[in-house]
Amino acid sequence: MSNEHQTSLPDIRHTLVLHAPIEKVWNAVSTAEGISAWFMPNDFQPVLGFEFSLNAGQFGTSHCKVTELEPPHRLAFSWGEQWQVTFELKELDGKTEFTLIHSGWDVEKTTQFGETHTVVRDRMDQGWGSSVLARLQKLVEA
Repeated sequence: MSNEHQTSLPDIRHTLVLHAPIEKVWNAVSTAEGISAWFMPNDFQPVLGFEFSLNAGQFGTSHCKVTELEPPHRLAFSWGEQWQVTFELKELDGKTEFTLIHSGWDVEKTTQFGETHTVVRDRMDQGWGSSVLARLQKLVEA
């Protein structure tokens, strides 16, 4: 089988163990206040089908929609036209295993700012890994 028509890029996936109970982590990733504290300003509500905005500063506002909601284990939302973000939480004896999945990458697509997904995916992967999830960790372990 030839692979030449395969245009999707791998999902961004980051898993970390947070030294905090699952309820505390869930609260940080499923409330507007919580998400603002580690990710970006928003008007999120944990309601299936709820439409909300993420304010990415210089990159403008993205329209999002809650697509999956299984408290306190799973939350997913569309981010803009092209992406899907999923948070998975697993209880580990008083700690929480947290996995972020950022999907929807396609080598043939460009973002609204005219950059290719290949370039943006790399930058986002580093951003999630080096700063965004570190802020979540600091928040819930404080």
